[in-house]
Amino acid sequence: MTNFGFLPQLPFPANPLALFGLLLLAGLIGGELVKRVLHLPRITGYVLMGMLLGSGGFGLLDDKLIGESWIFVDIALGLVLFELGRRLDIGWLRKDRWLLATGVLESALSFGFICFALIYFNVEPLYAAVAAAIGVSTSPAVVMLVAQELRAEGQVTERALNLVAINSVIAFVLMAMLLSGIHHEYRAGWIMVALHPVYMLAGSLILGHVACMLTLLLSRWLGKNAERHFVLLLALVVVTVGVARMLELSVLLALLAYGVMARNLDRRHDLMAVDTSRVGQLFFVVLFVVGGASLQLSGFAAGGALALVYILARFAGKSIGVMSLTYFSGVRAGSAGLLCIALTPMSNLALAMVQGTATLYPEFGAKLAAIVLSAVLILELLGPLAVQFALKQAGEAAEEAEK
Repeated sequence: MTNFGFLPQLPFPANPLALFGLLLLAGLIGGELVKRVLHLPRITGYVLMGMLLGSGGFGLLDDKLIGESWIFVDIALGLVLFELGRRLDIGWLRKDRWLLATGVLESALSFGFICFALIYFNVEPLYAAVAAAIGVSTSPAVVMLVAQELRAEGQVTERALNLVAINSVIAFVLMAMLLSGIHHEYRAGWIMVALHPVYMLAGSLILGHVACMLTLLLSRWLGKNAERHFVLLLALVVVTVGVARMLELSVLLALLAYGVMARNLDRRHDLMAVDTSRVGQLFFVVLFVVGGASLQLSGFAAGGALALVYILARFAGKSIGVMSLTYFSGVRAGSAGLLCIALTPMSNLALAMVQGTATLYPEFGAKLAAIVLSAVLILELLGPLAVQFALKQAGEAAEEAEK
């Protein structure tokens, strides 16, 4: 050993804790600057900071670092989907069946419109169908975080969150069903074609159910204590994310199922209504910084026109679906129009779905990314503004604390 052998070796190895802290700090600075100077949602600042640090900017976050930070993205998406699932009251949907019908119709129409539009512009049917399935989902993180930032409450806010939960479930089911087509395209064995979608769907739902049962059992044992229930939920969300990754299941579907079941199977109200958003906010900032770093402006030049077709077809499908049925559940036309705008965002959920296909078949994932990511780039920047506009115009945004 040399006299200076105690010093760290160059180049410094990537450290997950340092990476998490730097991403958090960068997002915090970007969010505050955008909020104070431009009066835009902080999420926009997180995304812009990620784009600045990514390969399209200074190149400080390369593909390797983005890959290492994806575990934080999974935890953040898990927390978002768990909280979203806890908002979905099955009893309310039984009473207001028009809301469920609206969610199903807007999902079906957005899928059909996107798929038809892409095929019309010479995209192969399988790629068009998978891209359309991704487009069914609205970003739950954007809608939830903008609503939290504005402290929004009311008809548009609650219906938007419920519709996001419904279209997220439908998007996951569609993606699982289309796995068979992707496997067949790449000549996988019949066992893979037939059983992988079943394993993905059933396994994710079973994992969510097991996590729910553990939560209810332990919350009953711990007693009515908000602090202990807070730690319990965070621990089980992270464990569920880890187990889903280990078992090659859908992290997104497992956590959404976990949240829905925790809300609707807790008939004795053992679990207290604790707010995980304070700690979750740390991961949410990293979520959007990494999401921004994953997007490249260079790809927009090639796919920009197709991205506009994708966005317009998606918006048309969701708008027609919402405007057709919301009247029957007592929503005024003006509020229904604002609800359509609130369903605009696409973000990290779409990125996660694209990455899931790329993990199985990199070539398919690369072609799919060329179709979808340009649209995600636009809607990741415009989506928070659309949600902010909709909730403010609906009169549901409270004055922010700093004002």
